[in-house]
Amino acid sequence: MIVRPRPGFLHLFFIMRGSVVPRILPQIFGFAAYGALVVLIVRALKLEFGNAGTAPFALLGVALSIYLGFRNNAAYDRWWEARKLWGQLVFDVRNLARASTGLIEDRATLRGLMMDAIAFCHFLRGLLRRVDALPEARGFIGEEANTIAAAANAPDAMVRSMGARVAALRKSGAIDTIGYRILDERLSEIAAAQAGCERIMGTPLPFAYTLLLQRTAYVFCLLLPFGLASATGWATPLFTALIAYTFFGLDALSEELEDPFGTQPNDLALDGLCRVCEISVFEALGETPPKMISADKFYFS
Repeated sequence: MIVRPRPGFLHLFFIMRGSVVPRILPQIFGFAAYGALVVLIVRALKLEFGNAGTAPFALLGVALSIYLGFRNNAAYDRWWEARKLWGQLVFDVRNLARASTGLIEDRATLRGLMMDAIAFCHFLRGLLRRVDALPEARGFIGEEANTIAAAANAPDAMVRSMGARVAALRKSGAIDTIGYRILDERLSEIAAAQAGCERIMGTPLPFAYTLLLQRTAYVFCLLLPFGLASATGWATPLFTALIAYTFFGLDALSEELEDPFGTQPNDLALDGLCRVCEISVFEALGETPPKMISADKFYFS
């Protein structure tokens, strides 16, 4: 995730980190060169395309804008819902830490449950990003992380392990029925946040939207120079490049936001959110918490 102050006018056109421009440079330069070629051909052959001008492109541009707007809104909704789910997870971990410190007297048992909660966050991050979170989880729960990582769904296995700890406390009489219910409700909320994240990860936007948008954008940019060549002359490549930047930039941005759990510049900072959970747990235990992850050139991973 990119977090930086609003750039000034002079810096606005030169910022690349967090921008989609590097991804769409082939389309921008490609259509600019194509526009120049069209102008050259039109002038060399003295072609005339009637009086229609840019009117057909205005109508097509309106339709394409509606498609782009819908897809970008849908992609941002997914991004924002994912952020709310991780915000809820931070809240639930803090609630679990607060309730556990008040209900569980044995220090070792309390710390074991809290380390499980941190390991869960890292396993969930690994599942959503499709990366190996075993090294980070092993730092909190030791060799038990190997057994958890071998499960088909490591975060779910971690929740079951936490549930087993709480059930053992109830059977041993360390907590009463009400205490067990309180802790079990906290685990249920954590499992619900995981399920919401898995729903977003496993259900992308329908491919037909992407296909329709990209086809229409390419057709529009391929035909546009023919409508502009007579009216704008050698400025046609510039206008074509600007239109390509707008349409393909919005498409690239929506594609990036569609999967909010990745590691691209505009995706969620899951490493930072896991660190927030670590800080909350260690402070609840009365131990020195780790430092918050700092930004690397305005980028939080």
